[in-house]
Amino acid sequence: MASNQPWYHGNITRSKAEDLLSKAAKDGSFLLRDSESILGAYALCVLYQKCVYTYRIFPNEEKKLSVQASEGVPIRFFSVIGDLVEEYRKENLGLVTHLQFAVQNEGETEDLSEPVKMPPQLPPRNISGGCSVSDARDSYSDYPKGSELVASISETYMQRLQHIDTSNVQEDNLKSIQEYFCNLVSLDAEQVQNGNPTLPHLKKLTHGICKNLSSEISRTLPTLEAFQKVLDQQLSPGAGRLRSQVSADPSLSVTFRLEQLTKLLYSIEEKVKNIVFDSVGYDGGHRKSLIPPVTFEVKSDILSIPTKSYLKVDVESGKVYYKKSKDGSDDKYFVHNKILQLVKSQKVHSKLVIVAETEKEKTQRKEYVFEDSKKREGFCQLLQQMKNKHSDKPEPDMITIFIGTWNMGNAGPPQDITSWFQSKGQGKTLDDTADQIPHDIYVIGTQEDSLGEREWIDALKSTLRDITNISFKQVAIHTLWNIRIVVLAKPEHENRISHIFSNSVKTGIANALGNKGAVGVSFMFNGTSFGFVNSHLTSGSEKKLRRNQNYLSILRFLNLGDKKINPFDITHRFTHLFWLGDLNYRIELPSTEAENIVAKIKHQQYQELLSRDQLTMEREEEKVFLHYEEEEITFPPTYRFERETREKYVYTKAKATGTKYNLPSWCDRVLRKSYPLVHVVCQSYGCTNKIMTSDHSPVFATFEVGVTSQFVSKNDPNSVSPGGIKFMNCVASLMTKSKTRFFIEYHSSCLESCVKSPEGENQDPKDGSIKVRFGAQVELTPIISDPEYLLDQHILISVKSTDSEESYGEGCVALRAAESSKAEFDITLTHHGEQTGMLSGAIQLRTSGGKQTEKLYDFIQMERDESGGGQKGRCGEHKPAFPLPIDISNPSYMGVGYKAGNQSDRSWSAGVPTRPSPPGHVGKDMTPGNLSPKNTSHDPAACSPSGNVAEDSKPAEMFDNPLYGSMTKQKGASRAKEQDALRKDQLVLPEAVFAFPKPADLEADRHTPVLMPRNRSYTCSETKPQVPASLQPPGFTKKPVVPSRSEAGMTSASKPPLPMKFRQGDTQPNKPRDYRDSSELPNKPRDYRDSSELPNKAKVPGRPTQPIPKDVHHEGCGKLGRSVK
Repeated sequence: MASNQPWYHGNITRSKAEDLLSKAAKDGSFLLRDSESILGAYALCVLYQKCVYTYRIFPNEEKKLSVQASEGVPIRFFSVIGDLVEEYRKENLGLVTHLQFAVQNEGETEDLSEPVKMPPQLPPRNISGGCSVSDARDSYSDYPKGSELVASISETYMQRLQHIDTSNVQEDNLKSIQEYFCNLVSLDAEQVQNGNPTLPHLKKLTHGICKNLSSEISRTLPTLEAFQKVLDQQLSPGAGRLRSQVSADPSLSVTFRLEQLTKLLYSIEEKVKNIVFDSVGYDGGHRKSLIPPVTFEVKSDILSIPTKSYLKVDVESGKVYYKKSKDGSDDKYFVHNKILQLVKSQKVHSKLVIVAETEKEKTQRKEYVFEDSKKREGFCQLLQQMKNKHSDKPEPDMITIFIGTWNMGNAGPPQDITSWFQSKGQGKTLDDTADQIPHDIYVIGTQEDSLGEREWIDALKSTLRDITNISFKQVAIHTLWNIRIVVLAKPEHENRISHIFSNSVKTGIANALGNKGAVGVSFMFNGTSFGFVNSHLTSGSEKKLRRNQNYLSILRFLNLGDKKINPFDITHRFTHLFWLGDLNYRIELPSTEAENIVAKIKHQQYQELLSRDQLTMEREEEKVFLHYEEEEITFPPTYRFERETREKYVYTKAKATGTKYNLPSWCDRVLRKSYPLVHVVCQSYGCTNKIMTSDHSPVFATFEVGVTSQFVSKNDPNSVSPGGIKFMNCVASLMTKSKTRFFIEYHSSCLESCVKSPEGENQDPKDGSIKVRFGAQVELTPIISDPEYLLDQHILISVKSTDSEESYGEGCVALRAAESSKAEFDITLTHHGEQTGMLSGAIQLRTSGGKQTEKLYDFIQMERDESGGGQKGRCGEHKPAFPLPIDISNPSYMGVGYKAGNQSDRSWSAGVPTRPSPPGHVGKDMTPGNLSPKNTSHDPAACSPSGNVAEDSKPAEMFDNPLYGSMTKQKGASRAKEQDALRKDQLVLPEAVFAFPKPADLEADRHTPVLMPRNRSYTCSETKPQVPASLQPPGFTKKPVVPSRSEAGMTSASKPPLPMKFRQGDTQPNKPRDYRDSSELPNKPRDYRDSSELPNKAKVPGRPTQPIPKDVHHEGCGKLGRSVK
């Protein structure tokens, strides 16, 4: 067999094989590995002139092996792989050079064995008729080395059998179990090696033990089936007969029939419960969420005087009440469909603007300051829940997901675990007002979980029912030894979830034991794919490299998701992938620092410790979790506590070999990875300190996630133009020593099948890298051309070799990047968790046209927080500044960047400070003319709620004077007066409009903390807006402003000073025109803020915008869609 040969390296990656051959550095060096593209095939890798050549070895129908060599060379067939290798040591057999120097498989230099937790050694008991542990060891003495693992397992379980109480076990059954572990387990192992995984001897054992149970099942099942038929409302006679035949079939295994019996019992219990509940009118919480009304204390300005008032949110009735006193009347309120948008202040985390519609389709903006930021978040979540509950949409476009991970320490959970599911504890937590808001999906990962599956499921459902009054449905459960993952969902989503898969990977001793490893679940939620991985990696502070290898093994071999996208591992298969578990990465400091670490934790000095966190360091070096995201950690290390208390870390452990140190560490983590330009926001990330039965604290994380529905086009296919996706000028830079030829393979759910590009042209081969240019354009035809559908799709890209069709790198491109024009992209290519190159090019999208619907997650926006004034192009032209949403996308997926052709680079959060980006990473195109509200989360008009902007509406920015335009006024003279008031009071002046002068004494007291801190750079004017006194803290007095250096030399006048920087076209620099009361500005896109008319793609534009010069760019743009901490 190949496994016994020194030159066979098993399932190592292609890049690892190239590294090994490069180290050999001799022409004719070779090794054999498993093929990555074809199951059961091999790949023969040969080094010649510093390049690696790969040849595939295929088995035919007769299981004879042959090499795919050069054309014209006779094909030779071999029964044994060793004979094939020996034959190709001869010259002129079609290879680039004959095989000369075998690269030896030295195995792993690191000690990979991690002992399974064993009970304490006790004197062996005498078991009559059985065999002892030494007998079990001796029985394997004649076996080859490959059976040592089986012998180890036999010893382990014979020891366990000796240390448990078997007084109640029948003697003949006990002898059968002993016989199995002594002798028969080896025969089952041999069967598995020969390709028969059915474990016949185990089946025979269980059948013998359960012979009485089997006969009892045969008598019980028909009775239960008859009972269920009575309860079924609609029953197909054929189905009933078939089930009776199944129950009466004695050839079926006991486990299968027992499973049928268990399912019947639970089904009967559920049906009877529903019948009884319906008869008495009790809905069991399935349709009634029972979220009680919640009242928030806020402050608002009335006539520039801060006034305390109250906002009462009633989710059930769909109303928000405004009250002057807590016990006041509920006379004034807004209905859910009249609340258009919530705009959060970025500078003051407790401030919120509510944009609502009043009579006659006019808008009102009210500004409120909450007690703290958590109260504001709780209010926003309640309103979002209310909008979702009363939405007339048939399918949701946003859901929330709870993710929990807990190493239970082989102990049962306490009676009360509600704090975990309510995200209460330390770190980024949810407000108490959001306690009873149910999440749509709950994903719970546990490690060292000693409970049975049914026991744990019942405990979880009971806890969630107590919190939410909803009986959640089980989507999936998968267990590997003591590693378990459970997925629960609201009953209303039961028919939206499909394509459910679960799988596991063992990474314990020799990757054969499941004491360490991972379990995973994947499914589709309507049109969005989700993947969840719960892993328990190797423990021990010194075993960081082993943990890295665990991660890569799980990445390669965890089989989840769509099987049609075979070249892609799980990091690319899902719109959203969440990885949770006890990852076991430790703080890398000497054990002598233990006391200092504990002292820093007590003082919440986490950042210095996190800088020595192994996972953080390994991610920075791109060794694991490449391009994953993790919310900032603001909670203490979750391991290793003394049980039944959270006040003491136990970091020493006495062992036979000496004292072992387990420094306090963040072992339990939640990371995520999503496709580019999708909506995902982390709402909480922390740990609960009320559950103390384990030495680990449970960790929670909640996410707000955008989802798509199963789209059905309303257009006639014959009347609409077909869609198209065009890829142009693609250039791949690959890190490889191979000189093969390459092509690109395109995969997507919006395509009928994968599409292959023509072969590329290799250029600039260097030592260890090569550039491949794909000159031909590739046009893909989507199955649906509606923009509502197409803009939510993604194209998965794989660069493959022509000789072996193995992937050399994969990446992902979002079609939304090319929404308005041709867009350039620059993405990172990865393969099996390692970066393998870059791919750049351009993408152009053609849709059938049409309006997009507003998304629920566009309901809440973040105020734009500019620094350095308005945005400027290269010519110094100021661009309109709109409050853009932040942190609602995932643009850093695989280092992806987009640049629209002939357009300025606009980031979604252009107001945040610039920070370094990956190579080629630029902001997503935001064309000034594209102000259509159909995509409010991605374009500058994000402030326009749902596109229903009434006449005279303004962008939803922060206004210091909430009385401004509480109801819009008549046009004409009052309009100009209103505009002047707006310019005076708004915090962000997006254009070179003039603010009224303010007292010169405010600057001197700049250091005084205020609720809404002032920042000169937020205006384009050379004078600054006045901060209203109503938002200042008690005792704050205004003082004269001391002119800054930027204001030096400016002369004050009764008229507002003029800007120093001029737009193109200004012909009178000394006396520029005053545009304050004019809607037309020179060389600027049209400003729609004072107009009810917004441009729409479906509408013929009345006034086309002026094109932006090609060389225009924005300064100060932050990273695409990312809030800067």
